[in-house]
Amino acid sequence: MHVARRIVATTVVLAVGASGCGDSAREDSGRLRVVVTHAILGDVVTNVVGVEADVETLMPRSVDPHAFEPSARQIAAVHDADLVVANGLGLEPSLADVLTDAAEDGVRVLEVAPALDPIQLSGGGPDPHVWTDPIRMATAAREIAAELDRVEPARAWRDRAARFAEELEGLDAEIRDALASIPPERRRLVTNHEVFGYFAARYDFEVIGVVIPGGSTLAEPSARDLASLADTIRDSGVSAIFGETTQGNELADALRREVGADVVVVELFTESLGDPGSVAGTYVGMMRENAKRIAAALTP
Repeated sequence: MHVARRIVATTVVLAVGASGCGDSAREDSGRLRVVVTHAILGDVVTNVVGVEADVETLMPRSVDPHAFEPSARQIAAVHDADLVVANGLGLEPSLADVLTDAAEDGVRVLEVAPALDPIQLSGGGPDPHVWTDPIRMATAAREIAAELDRVEPARAWRDRAARFAEELEGLDAEIRDALASIPPERRRLVTNHEVFGYFAARYDFEVIGVVIPGGSTLAEPSARDLASLADTIRDSGVSAIFGETTQGNELADALRREVGADVVVVELFTESLGDPGSVAGTYVGMMRENAKRIAAALTP
């Protein structure tokens, strides 16, 4: 109940004047229209709505949400939605004013991440990357359904959310089994940026370093930062640097060459899904594939 209250509070702050512009979207198509900011969250929403609503995801797959810029058409889509589902906690900086303006115009906006018991980034501030923990996303699915029920009741939102949450709880057990071969002394992660904090907490890893400091990919490491990280990798005996599919991995590759030894760079799906139909084309598939790659890289 504590989580539910926090989500409702977020919605009230953002969705001032609840009737809003989304009514015109429903009048045009006869269907509820839900706009979602990024692809991972879009897959969760799609599992909750089924065929009972139209879902538009603003960010294309393989796009870094920290660097995304919306088009004029996408801004109009936000203002015309019945419900906007956003991540929040600073993940979508270019959409912050867009979402605030839409809420002031009466669009219902739900920011999910602030209500999912956020942890702190190492440099301070809440970590927005909640989706790396499937149990948190099971909670998110239930709360998205509760918000949809406020927009349009008497639909099967909650039933589908409960089924998807159960699938995510099974996924959590599957990931834990996939990672079981990694001994405690090798459960150390070096990642491209600070994106796996929730994953590390859920599955007993330690993030010992990041190539790009902080929780955004927009920062730039100094030469001193990279030299210090190279020393950390050598001293810890880490065997892999985990890059990202949404970012170039030039810095990670340079760091690997600097460290030498048998360190490899392994790409993970961090802030977006893979192509439709690929192994990481859904949230469940993405998490399963990441666990497989981490286990392969860190198991002796």
